Amino acid sequence: MEFFDLHCDTLYETVMQDCGLYENDLQLSIQRGKDCRPWIQCFAVWIPDECRERKAFTLFNRAVHKFQAELEDHPDEIMQCSSGEELRRAVEQKKVGAVLTVEGGGVLGGDLSNLAYLADCGVKMMTLTWNGSCEIGDGALVKHPSGLTEFGRQVVRNMEAYKMAVDISHASDPLFYEVAEMATRPLVASHSNSRAVCSHPRNLTDEQFGMIRDSGGLVGLNFYPAFLENSGEASYLSVLKHAEHFLSLGGEETLSIGSDFDGADMPNGIRGIQDIGRLYEAFLKHGYKEDIVKAIFFENAYKFFLRL
Repeated sequence: MEFFDLHCDTLYETVMQDCGLYENDLQLSIQRGKDCRPWIQCFAVWIPDECRERKAFTLFNRAVHKFQAELEDHPDEIMQCSSGEELRRAVEQKKVGAVLTVEGGGVLGGDLSNLAYLADCGVKMMTLTWNGSCEIGDGALVKHPSGLTEFGRQVVRNMEAYKMAVDISHASDPLFYEVAEMATRPLVASHSNSRAVCSHPRNLTDEQFGMIRDSGGLVGLNFYPAFLENSGEASYLSVLKHAEHFLSLGGEETLSIGSDFDGADMPNGIRGIQDIGRLYEAFLKHGYKEDIVKAIFFENAYKFFLRL
């Protein structure tokens, strides 16, 4: 099956646990994803809220060095994709296309020159915040949040200039709306579900989803049980509830997958990448047309990144 995943934290975990991307005991490994071809995987460097300034930049560099080492050790299996041409080549050669991303704008430490460095490393997408506050603005779990700082507005403008997707997963509502108002390029919520289905503040309102849809952007379905069901008890079939709701809002060309592998607990029925085919088949068994399922699992995100 074809698979494009907008978000996993596996690269961060390989740094923390000193293991590899190709073979490991995590939720995602290249080896256990052998049934996913073509497979494009966004590998996020997670920057925890308490990791600030030089410490955050050092963590990013550690992750990039790990990423590059894995590419060098497995050239027949994995290739970095920083352009549309590289994406096409990965698909044609049936390799895993690895897209480098960042989860947490605190990595910049308030220094705009660091964004140019990220772009030079091939970063193609970055969340502006994690759950707390950073120099860019406030995340989804901040009490009484504000929107973008002046530095944050500069970051958004420069990300667009670098053709780096602005990812508003983890954004507070005020930050989301300020970004949507000033953005001139499509927005992404790489791993966020529907707040109408599950009321967690990390999820998107219908209005927010519509704004991303109208921008030509993407929303990736997140597998974390707390974002799937208000009870926190979820199965892989819970993902379909969010897909159904987003599709009812006209999301046929917007909806994608943002698994959150190795950044979250998984719902019953999904242990890791080896079970993604089970979710794909569940969509088909529940009456979704195959062209819609292919769009959600691969084509929407692939077309978006080809245009980025």
